[in-house]
Amino acid sequence: QVQLVESGGGLVQAGGSLRLSCAASGRTFSAYAMGWFRQAPGKEREFVAATNWSGGSTHYADSVKGRFTISRDNAKNTVYLQMNSLKPEDTALYYCAATSRDWRSLIPGGYDYWGQGTQVTVSS
Repeated sequence: QVQLVESGGGLVQAGGSLRLSCAASGRTFSAYAMGWFRQAPGKEREFVAATNWSGGSTHYADSVKGRFTISRDNAKNTVYLQMNSLKPEDTALYYCAATSRDWRSLIPGGYDYWGQGTQVTVSS
């Protein structure tokens, strides 16, 4: 089992920045690829970004490419999502997730463990 706890969400104006953190406990953190997803009201959960076990490989949804950066610190059992140039359409509940399978998965079903989410609200 892996337990994931997100933090760092909040209310920010358009153009601003936030950094989300996801602290992991339980099994060996470095054994898992990590991803961030988000879900806006009335919409399906969608992929945002992911990184492999070492942090050496990453990929992003087109909608956030160039604005968001995923990173991880295996010594701290933490994955981060730096979000810059935020837009109102980035407003959502953001979840981190862990997978022992294909780190390139873009679907929620590709991940094994989930946090409870942290709310990000971007005002115009």
